[in-house]
Amino acid sequence: MMVFGFSGSPRRGANTDRLVAAVLAGAAEAGSTTRLLRPADMDMRPCRACMWCRENRGCSIRDEFSPLWPEFYEADAFVIGSPVYMWQMTAQAKTLIDRLYPVMNSDFSTRLAKKPKLALCFTQGHPDGGFFRPYFEHTAQMLRFLGFDVLPPLSATGTRAPDAIEAQTDLLDQARALGRSLVAAR
Repeated sequence: MMVFGFSGSPRRGANTDRLVAAVLAGAAEAGSTTRLLRPADMDMRPCRACMWCRENRGCSIRDEFSPLWPEFYEADAFVIGSPVYMWQMTAQAKTLIDRLYPVMNSDFSTRLAKKPKLALCFTQGHPDGGFFRPYFEHTAQMLRFLGFDVLPPLSATGTRAPDAIEAQTDLLDQARALGRSLVAAR
């Protein structure tokens, strides 16, 4: 079993990286192979809307993301994490999301053979856990449309300092449990 984790944070080792790593740790505890990728550290260009993917599997862009397509189509589960910047995911996370366009057919059906589980993890400086909930659900709904089995989003609040999440031990425990649930019944 393979679980891909993507941290859309531009800050290496900060809260979002730690939250995604906790989810992946739970998946590894449950017996999965995991892989953490950071779009900010990759040569990962945005979608050009060339439509090459409508007739082909994968994407015409040749960058550090393109070799992942064969593994991506076979992965059992995914974790996508992002801090909330300006009421939405970061540009790095959005680039990843836009590059998922090839998983959808021209008739809007999914190309994903199995419905992989997907965990969404957000970090936010705002202390109110419900403040960005409409955005989180909107993002989850869009990923469901692409064919993913999206689990309820996990959000860490009050994470302005780069290591603030470390004090949220209950949330990190929830993240590891979320990781284990990605592997359960697969």
